[in-house]
Amino acid sequence: MSTIQLNGAPRPLAAGTTLAELVTDVTGRELLPTGKPADGGRLGVAVARNSGIVPRSQWSVTELEQHDDIEIVTAVQGG
Repeated sequence: MSTIQLNGAPRPLAAGTTLAELVTDVTGRELLPTGKPADGGRLGVAVARNSGIVPRSQWSVTELEQHDDIEIVTAVQGG
């Protein structure tokens, strides 16, 4: 078990958890290996790991490590 920072709060994770698995857990939406939602809709999410943007295509192969700082940002419509 390891701990990361997710949007500024500590979060325990099992060893070997990928970024895609974390995004699935946070959003409640299953993702394809490409990072796109399995339901074909739009996800509207961007992810930064240790201050660097992680391309969606890399989410399924990016394993999270102890003390990673993850920011998940959701797009919001409005004015």
